[in-house]
Amino acid sequence: MFFNVIFEPNQISTSFNTTYHMPVYARAIFGSFPTVQQVRVDHGEKFTTDIEEHPDLTVKRVKVVPFDEFELVSNSGGSRVEYENQKQPAEIMRQMQILREDEELCDVEFIVEGSVIRAHRYILAAASPYFKAMFSNRMVEMKKVTIELQDIPKESMETLINYIYTDKIAITITNVHQLIFTATIFQMDVIIAACQEYLTTKITSNNCLALHNFAETYNCTTLISSTDDFAADQFECIRRHTGFKSMSFLHLKRLLNRSDLNIREEEGVFESITYWIEADPADRLQYLPELFETMRLHLVAWDYLCDVIKPHRFIKENRECRDIISSALFDAMQSQTSRKRTPQKDNNFETTQEYSASTMSDSILSLTTTFPVLNSLSPAPTKIRKSVAGIIFCAGGRGTAGGPFSSVEAYDWRKNQWFPVPDMMSKRRHVGVVSAQGNLYAIGGHDGESHLATAEAFRPSTNQWKRIASMKTARRGIAVASIGSAIFAVGGLDDRTCYRTVERYDIDSDEWSEVADMESQRGGVGVAVLNKHLFAIGGNDGTSSLDTCEKYDPLVDKWKSIAKMQCRRAGSGVCVLDGYLYAIGGFDDNAPLATCERYDADINKWQALANMSSPRGGVGVAALGGKVYAIGGHDGSRYLNTVECYDPTSNCWRAVADIQECRAGAGVAWANVRVHQLGRLPSHCDSGCAPSGGAYCV
Repeated sequence: MFFNVIFEPNQISTSFNTTYHMPVYARAIFGSFPTVQQVRVDHGEKFTTDIEEHPDLTVKRVKVVPFDEFELVSNSGGSRVEYENQKQPAEIMRQMQILREDEELCDVEFIVEGSVIRAHRYILAAASPYFKAMFSNRMVEMKKVTIELQDIPKESMETLINYIYTDKIAITITNVHQLIFTATIFQMDVIIAACQEYLTTKITSNNCLALHNFAETYNCTTLISSTDDFAADQFECIRRHTGFKSMSFLHLKRLLNRSDLNIREEEGVFESITYWIEADPADRLQYLPELFETMRLHLVAWDYLCDVIKPHRFIKENRECRDIISSALFDAMQSQTSRKRTPQKDNNFETTQEYSASTMSDSILSLTTTFPVLNSLSPAPTKIRKSVAGIIFCAGGRGTAGGPFSSVEAYDWRKNQWFPVPDMMSKRRHVGVVSAQGNLYAIGGHDGESHLATAEAFRPSTNQWKRIASMKTARRGIAVASIGSAIFAVGGLDDRTCYRTVERYDIDSDEWSEVADMESQRGGVGVAVLNKHLFAIGGNDGTSSLDTCEKYDPLVDKWKSIAKMQCRRAGSGVCVLDGYLYAIGGFDDNAPLATCERYDADINKWQALANMSSPRGGVGVAALGGKVYAIGGHDGSRYLNTVECYDPTSNCWRAVADIQECRAGAGVAWANVRVHQLGRLPSHCDSGCAPSGGAYCV
């Protein structure tokens, strides 16, 4: 082993001579600047140092410290150096453990299940508030040498005492419950936290509810949260488990109230409520109204409401439940006469259509964040189930390498994560993307070699893309939106011109036709539908970015100018949320923008909103769950994979999960698609496994 010989200066001596019989490093300290004499001698040889060789050094004493066990800490005084032996606490505890094992200097012994466990009072008191109170608060045990502990398992007692001395513990599936029990008594929070973390990794659909009950018994808040999260994620499995009948009312209500409850259809919530009540109707019928209020009735199929819920004996005999249904129906009718909640899919992709009344949600689309709008008039709770809130798709675009993408990503709101879906058939940047009648459409763009007139449709039920009819004009920087069974392709540009032309695609006939031109040429335009009108926002006319906007009335096939934006924007993201039209980011000529604004059609006026955290030109925008999402883009120096969402209630942006590719000029659209329809929903029911100058376009 190498050692340091530390010479500490003073004003007493001017020379020093000593001998060591071991290998050493000699370290001489001159003021606050130590130097190292790297002198090695073999075991048994003499090592001599003469301070007279260093006239600036005076010596008070010599200290020998193992070379690898100290850390030099120099203070600002310049003449004082402190050494900290970082291994000393561990070494002291190691020696204390040896003393305990040899039963030396032990001053307390515990009788646990007939066995004797010896220890040192001060060590235990320092590690556990329980033992500190026992030995210092005039308790009867304070002066006892032998203390008998009742109801403490011997194995967990020994394990925790060993942990106190060694800082090591083995947590297993066989001892974890006893460890939590004993650590709770001893108030050893670190052990309780470690056990909860361990159990969190062992949650399955078979033990989830039992673990939750155990966690509540010992107030293990982390484990309670983990089991609740698992139960919400795997609710389809949990509600079919035999332990579901034994859930407490409060636990069930809390679970059903969660917006992230992962259930395929809201009808399953009603089935779960009645299944639970039927296990003990005499006691549990009193809870029916509170549980029934957790349902999102606006998500229930009309036939199911009329044929199953209303005639159910539990509902027929409960006036409060009947009133809840009546209130939901009344609000549905009210919503159809509310201007701000017009009977349409109030977002930037899908709009007014005739209602078949096959589902209740069809008649109150604007009540729900599925489409995605919150309505203050609807019965509580109005929050959407995240599992049925729909998905944001981000398709194509281009990134750092410059070439266009064919890849597509989808956003799972419930898990706050993006995941890949099948690639488009063609690479497409500056592509128009829209959701209509259950399918996702990708139209136009540029494939890296030429402008595209081609289009394709993605069917979630088959997870496949297929070709559809091509537009009459190839173009990029195009914007698309749908009204009923028609898709409108607006503006765009190629290498020669920016377009004012608009084409209409009939989904049923798979044919394109031309409609009235816009008043202005608009490449990189943004488009959305509000109040049965198509709005074209900004863009570039081939010379500069535009602040002008116009709207199209499909009934009269005519465009009309509306109020100008506060900023010129091309390549901005546009969507509709809660009756307002949002314009996000974009370029003012070549300068990317972080600014945002929204349009109120009632007063024909734009209002500035909070800026995004980053400028985003060529950004994709969609509305989901009552918020606006800004996806990717270009900040003037690099392509972005960051995503942020805007909350209208707080006028604030916050970061959410990044997309997997840096993208600008991607097509972004919300679609009324469930995650499980894309084949992503994992099933753990069987396995029991735990579930993580010209137009400027970049």
